[in-house]
Amino acid sequence: MARERIAAVRGMNDLLPAQAPLWEWFEARVADWVRSYGYQLIRTPVLEHTELFVRGIGEVTDIVEKEMYTFEARSSSEKLTLRPEFTAGTVRAAIEHSLTYDAPKRVWSMGPLFRHERPQRGRFRQFHQVNVEALGFTGPDIDAEQIAMLARLWKILGITSARLEINCLGQLEERARHRVDLISYFEQRRKLLDADSVRRLTTNPMRILDSKNPALTQLLADAPEITAYLSDASRRHFDGLQDLLNAAGVAFKVNPRLVRGLDYYNLTVFEWITDELGSQGTLCGGGRYDPLIERLGGKPTPAIGFAIGMERVIECLTQAGHINDAAHVDVYVVHQGGVTAPRAFLAAEQLRDAGLDVICHAGEASLKSQMKKADTSGAEFAVIIGENEVAADSATVKALRTPSAEQRIVPLQILADTLIDALVQADQ
Repeated sequence: MARERIAAVRGMNDLLPAQAPLWEWFEARVADWVRSYGYQLIRTPVLEHTELFVRGIGEVTDIVEKEMYTFEARSSSEKLTLRPEFTAGTVRAAIEHSLTYDAPKRVWSMGPLFRHERPQRGRFRQFHQVNVEALGFTGPDIDAEQIAMLARLWKILGITSARLEINCLGQLEERARHRVDLISYFEQRRKLLDADSVRRLTTNPMRILDSKNPALTQLLADAPEITAYLSDASRRHFDGLQDLLNAAGVAFKVNPRLVRGLDYYNLTVFEWITDELGSQGTLCGGGRYDPLIERLGGKPTPAIGFAIGMERVIECLTQAGHINDAAHVDVYVVHQGGVTAPRAFLAAEQLRDAGLDVICHAGEASLKSQMKKADTSGAEFAVIIGENEVAADSATVKALRTPSAEQRIVPLQILADTLIDALVQADQ
């Protein structure tokens, strides 16, 4: 009796070999990009104490209330949670290891996160982010740097549809005054609110402003705006950010309804949005979280960061017909079996020593069959080693992407140099 097949957990997707090269290409560009701004890699555990996220993200947020994967460890009563976002773990590590004791730090991370949401286009239960944080910087210049570096990334990736929205949330006391008036405004119009908004009214009323319900559009447009409650210091910070963005030529729109989903933000918040992904159009979001480090047990330290949704960026690249050369190897080595197999194996290793990406045919098959595999591999060249080539200590080289090119016999001792020269010429 055949056993029932086990499928992947809903909302947690496999990355298949045909899809992986585009991810690898994107990840390589990201690593070069953050390095060019002086950010250093930090890796934190996928699993953290639940209290870290309750205290860091906020107990009355949707993430903590409904979306976290939380469980008790078998060997103890510890409550543990799969990380739903990067910032809290990064801050925990910064506090635990005194990362900012000598100077501010620029750090970045990349990897999987977990939220028990309803799977839909651009939103998964296991998803991936690039996370960038600057710890210990106070002025709007670092805010502008992070936004400008994102503008540069979109240019690197060829994403032209991303647009920037910014806002200022002020400080705690400013938001408290805004909160009082916001609750009053919505209480007087409670009958017009949907169920989610009614629930948020007593917990996190600013999140109502982030509602995507089209029936609430006019109600939200008339609600009190946080910008009317800002102190002079908060206004100066926001004005300074806008001046720097204008000087850098970064176009933006001030959106007084932009609040972000986590309650540790203050002052600057921002989102990069595209219309190419439907309702899940936010490619990247972030902002200042100056209170968070103290909230998690550290010394008061200003900070700002952002997260990029990797699946959404990949979808944008795919829709744009992005062609990824990383999917291809340089050389496919074929042979006739018998005494030619070990010679082919050795030749492939020598080519890899020279820095080439090589597939050496494994198993027995006809030369015709192997050449078909060589062609579908995407390799630029096939290296053929038969009995005649073994006897002459040579290899036959065939250009797979230039059908008119003639095959040529190349001595093994200069095979790598010959192929490297040919690859350079093919790129020109």
